Amino acid sequence: MSEGNAPGFSLELNEDVRDVRDWAHGFAKDVIRPAAAEWDEREETPWPVIQEAAKIGLYSLDFFANQWLEPSGLGIPVAFEELYWGDPGIALAITGSGLAAVSVAANGTQEQLMEWTPQMFGTADDVKLAAFCSSEPNAGSDVSAIKTRAVYDQAKDEWVLNGVKTWATNGGIADIHVVVASVEPEFGSRGQATFVIPPNTPGLSQGQKFAKHGIRASHTAEVILDDVRIPGSCLLGGKEKLDERLARAREGRRSKGQAAMKTFEASRPTVGAMAIGCARAAYEYALEYSTQREQFGKPIGDNQGVAFQLADMATRIDAARLLVWRAAWMARNDKDFDNAQGSMSKLYASETATFVTQNAVRILGGNGYTREYPVERWHRDATIFTIFEGASEIQKLIIGRQITGLPVR
Repeated sequence: MSEGNAPGFSLELNEDVRDVRDWAHGFAKDVIRPAAAEWDEREETPWPVIQEAAKIGLYSLDFFANQWLEPSGLGIPVAFEELYWGDPGIALAITGSGLAAVSVAANGTQEQLMEWTPQMFGTADDVKLAAFCSSEPNAGSDVSAIKTRAVYDQAKDEWVLNGVKTWATNGGIADIHVVVASVEPEFGSRGQATFVIPPNTPGLSQGQKFAKHGIRASHTAEVILDDVRIPGSCLLGGKEKLDERLARAREGRRSKGQAAMKTFEASRPTVGAMAIGCARAAYEYALEYSTQREQFGKPIGDNQGVAFQLADMATRIDAARLLVWRAAWMARNDKDFDNAQGSMSKLYASETATFVTQNAVRILGGNGYTREYPVERWHRDATIFTIFEGASEIQKLIIGRQITGLPVR
């Protein structure tokens, strides 16, 4: 190929993505951040903020769909970075429904996508929420250990679900719940399927609501399923597709993937972007503080010990963002994660968030340890990114298996 025909390469965001970035940043700066401390203390869903986001179209199916389908793949990561820069807890309350929508998109038919995703967001005048329910008391990172059971009642063309889900964002308060359940337990994760639980379905209730270390403005709770009956059409992908997958499992043939992991794989770069937003908030605050706070007659940033910390923070944030953007671009353009690039992006960005926020607290010293300054809250919030949607150790396991080709245990 001649040099003149070589494909171009650019890290410059296109105009549409820049516009959305600036719009999301303005909302984060003017609406989310001023409300952050209050809702963290209250540990309640910030309905007024969600409703404000809905009024301007930031909390809507159109917004999520348009950014998800943005050609470069960077629409969601760029927008989410700004929202989580505002406050991770409130941002998760705004974006939490998206994971359920991603699950429907990853596992469902086009008809199911059109039917259920509008009900996950509602309208500006009637806001709705959705919850994705995968984890269980004894099945977190090990999704193959899921015990929630789905049994098909052929006479009524209904599925009957029983079990307990935990760590569900919006669990119990959502209008739509998307639940991963086991149909054939002997096949582990290959015997699982994903189901939509419509609003007001009898048998679904909220269990314990968790009092959390961080992201406290986001509702996290158990979801109890007690003989929950749903129409056969609520099985994402349909029964024929499930039966084919189960037949392959019985014959020992390779499966094309399983329910929970398909959702997580699609969302990992997005979680990385959330972590970057949190890290950037702490870095920017610490940077400004270091130029204004004086000790021994000069700004503390004039000391190598502080300047070097800031240099490490800035470098890791930029490196994490590049990994997230690469993975998001690959996912949007149907490139295989042949080296587990999605897991790489989530791993590095989440660990960067904990590193950066911890160093921000240190730079502020005693002030950083008090609730008078926001870095304390960001430090608490950052921890979750190394845990949910696959802990850092699970990401390393995935990467290790991919790069070695061995069944790393």
